[in-house]
Amino acid sequence: MSTIFLIGMPGMGEWVVIGLFVLVFFGAKKIPEFAKGLGKGIREFKDSVKDVKKEVEDAGKEVPKIDED
Repeated sequence: MSTIFLIGMPGMGEWVVIGLFVLVFFGAKKIPEFAKGLGKGIREFKDSVKDVKKEVEDAGKEVPKIDED
């Protein structure tokens, strides 16, 4: 039961340590390139989700409705 309390969001101190680690590990030059690539990936994912939703809606319109008399 006490393990549930260990799961949670990091506090401000932990975020600072994580940020410093990332800065040292990747370097200041690579971080903007990484963020740019991440943004492109997210944008492509959102576009593909929109395309799938549109295809599902279009397919739903093509299916004939059955009258139950």
